[in-house]
Amino acid sequence: MRLIKRIPHDRFLIELHQYNGKYLLKLSLDHYEQIYKIPEDQLENTDFFNELINASFLKSCLNRFISMRSDFLNQLKQYNNE
Repeated sequence: MRLIKRIPHDRFLIELHQYNGKYLLKLSLDHYEQIYKIPEDQLENTDFFNELINASFLKSCLNRFISMRSDFLNQLKQYNNE
C-alpha cells in the first residue's frame, strides 16, 4: 500500500493510499478507522478527495465514529458481564 498524501486535520488522521487498483481514503480517530475504497479508473485524478473532505462529510464521519465506539463498548460490557 502506497501513501499518496496526508490531509491535515485537527481531529482526524486522514490519509490517501493507493493499493491494488484502488484509492483508499482512510480516516482514523482514536482506536477506530473508516476506509473508503474507490477504483482508480473511476477518477481522472485525486482532486475528488479535496472536494469530498468538507464539513458535512467529516461530521458524518464523526457521527459514525461515535456510533462505532458505542457499539464496541456495549459489546465489551456484555462480554465482561457474562
